[in-house]
Amino acid sequence: MEAHAISAPPPHRPPAVLQAGQRVIDRCDALGTAPYSDSGDGLFRAWLTPAHRAAQQAIAGWMEEAGMAVRMDAASNLVGRYEGSRPDAPALLIGSHIDSVRDAGRYDGPLGVMLGIECVAALHRATRRLPFAIEVIAFGDEEGSRFPASMFTSRALAGTLDAATLDGVVDGDGIPVAAALAAWGLDAALIGAAARDPAAVIGYLEAHIEQGPVLEAEGLPLGIVTGIAAQLRFNVSVDGRAGHAGTCPMPLRHDALAAAAACVLAVEAAAREAGGDLVATVGRMQVLPGATNVIPGRVEFSLDVRAGRDDLRDAGAGEILRRFRRIAGERGVEIAAEPVQDLGASPCDPALTKLLEQAVAAQGIAPRRLLSGAGHDAMVMTALCPTAMLFVRCEGGISHNPAEHVEAEDASVAVAAMLGFVERLGTTMTAGTETSIVGAGG
Repeated sequence: MEAHAISAPPPHRPPAVLQAGQRVIDRCDALGTAPYSDSGDGLFRAWLTPAHRAAQQAIAGWMEEAGMAVRMDAASNLVGRYEGSRPDAPALLIGSHIDSVRDAGRYDGPLGVMLGIECVAALHRATRRLPFAIEVIAFGDEEGSRFPASMFTSRALAGTLDAATLDGVVDGDGIPVAAALAAWGLDAALIGAAARDPAAVIGYLEAHIEQGPVLEAEGLPLGIVTGIAAQLRFNVSVDGRAGHAGTCPMPLRHDALAAAAACVLAVEAAAREAGGDLVATVGRMQVLPGATNVIPGRVEFSLDVRAGRDDLRDAGAGEILRRFRRIAGERGVEIAAEPVQDLGASPCDPALTKLLEQAVAAQGIAPRRLLSGAGHDAMVMTALCPTAMLFVRCEGGISHNPAEHVEAEDASVAVAAMLGFVERLGTTMTAGTETSIVGAGG
């Protein structure tokens, strides 16, 4: 697709909006250090850990400063509510996650939460109430940062999480989800209480770094997400036979690691041969018994398969698993693939997407539509309400890496576009013309 350029001179941005963008960046940076990291070397913030609690406490303070009433729900989601023009008004949800991968960047997730807070702060400064409430939500486990599956917290809020799903799920230290929740004063059996009534929610907006290079390559600070790719995740185990590294001849070996290596190459080959937007990744591997003088007897690894359509994803995963079976037969090992997550393709709502495009265009930016290959809480939230997503340019397209970087000016443009979005949404719910939100720029 050809590059898009700025379609019109950008509107004047009041100092308050420029300051809001810098504040977003400063707060994301603040959350990248102790005590908001579980690691002393780089950023790692897992769900239901001391770092998660510390981050929640800081964010709760910022929400309160912005004029919100703050609470934690039964799934540990932090929720800040800014009331609408009437107390019983339904809510627009604005959110993202605050957990991270290991050795993470500072903007993947928290950026969307901080942008939501700044939108509410602008409304609060203007003493402006809309025909809907706004709730800013900080989800806790989009990354699967502690447990083998992810998005428990957004699934609970969307009403798609059965408490029984948590049974038997443990972290790397063998701690069950139920015990981790209990340490926070929460009951796993009651996690369903976090589910929201669809009648009380009008939509969900998530802003997130692009995690790719397209916007930077085309000189655009923002992009509009059309949908999120379908994904399948598996835990794969390869069982061979451990043996002495010095005494077992090569032809008689059933080396689980050698078989796993063949599987990894098969994953890469199958995805490349399929073409299109299918991608497949092995990102984690454990070798047992893990001794230098022992032939590996067991290997466990992750498999992640994604595509823009469910059928393409399923076909790709099917071909990979067929290749695994062939490798198992050739090498005399047993290979099992256990599905741990199945998320269908998630298109964004056309009406909300149109409003978001208008808000972006009002900033002097030609709207650029993008499919998200990365998963987001928004894909879960489609079960509850219409969704929209805004991408923010990140330097070099780098994500899940300490080198993640977002310019304060781009954050300012994102705040202005999001305010323009909520203003347009408000006008669709009222008969008259709404007074412009301070700093909406359009």
